[in-house]
Amino acid sequence: MQGPSFTGESSCRSPEHSEVTAINSGVGFEVFIRYEAWAVHQMWFFTLASGCTFSCVLINSLWFYPDPEWASYKLGIFICLNCSGIHRNLPEISRVKSLRLDFWESNLIEFMKNHGNLWAKAKYEAKVPPYYYIPKSCDCLVLREQWIRAKYERGEFLDTQVCQDPCSAGSREGCLWKLRKGRRQFQKRQFLLSAREGVMKYFTKESKGPKAVISVESLNAMFQVDKIGHIHGLQITYTTDGQTRNLFVYHESGKEIVDWFNAIRAARYHYLRTTFPNVPEAEDAFAQGQVFIGRRDEGYEVRDDLPERVCVKKTKPAITLVTPVREFVFLCENDRKQREWMDALNGVITQL
Repeated sequence: MQGPSFTGESSCRSPEHSEVTAINSGVGFEVFIRYEAWAVHQMWFFTLASGCTFSCVLINSLWFYPDPEWASYKLGIFICLNCSGIHRNLPEISRVKSLRLDFWESNLIEFMKNHGNLWAKAKYEAKVPPYYYIPKSCDCLVLREQWIRAKYERGEFLDTQVCQDPCSAGSREGCLWKLRKGRRQFQKRQFLLSAREGVMKYFTKESKGPKAVISVESLNAMFQVDKIGHIHGLQITYTTDGQTRNLFVYHESGKEIVDWFNAIRAARYHYLRTTFPNVPEAEDAFAQGQVFIGRRDEGYEVRDDLPERVCVKKTKPAITLVTPVREFVFLCENDRKQREWMDALNGVITQL
């Protein structure tokens, strides 16, 4: 009697669904695989997940996860490990399973087959405003969590929603906890942002008028969780009298601080569109990445060479920006551009 042959086998099935029963027939072994239909479906499912390039719903179309290992079977999407933890905390709208460790019923597999990430993107991201920041996998938790909640829990970008104009979205008033100058102590301060007036103001209890009036022209914001020491820490940057200034703030509510972050982006967007109306609008009017630059004595440095073990195909003048966390490499068109950028970066590092 010939030995058993297999046309397919799932290497990821759980013990309770991969039981192999061997029966001694006196001549040889006949192998019966229980849940054979499950194994076939599971193999198809894994082939679907790993054979195609699915972009994680958290990530924009330029960032891909070729081998997703998780999925939300309630939303019908494949997700990355970072997203899976957030989805687990939203049981009312999402339910998560591992593609490799969990058992997938036939009806769930069929549901995933009929939906998918492109379907979810078309539905839940139908009306994302151009100023709204879409986080990447490397962004802090509060950005990623609030993006997922905004889409699936609050349905902010559904096709039925009215997209708020930048001028309205860039106007906001409320309290934030601001770090006092020279002290590791936060105090509650009133903030006012007006895209129409093109300014941001904040007030202290002692002052009758605003403590500072900041022009939207130089206003920027980025999350600095580790630097500020709070999971909702936001750094607001602006220039005044040729000097770069920073405000370090946070709010207890993740939604509130992310709303402030996107309100600042909306105000900036409104300023750019009204100040430069003839400039064609780009698909994304904001930088694809942000790098915080600190002082030289904090471990920041600018070099005119490449880091060790880094090779580039085209020989062009390079700039390496060294930060305490990592090194960033930029290539310049020519030597003149390299000198100009190095002078500008060194000026910032020295000036701070």
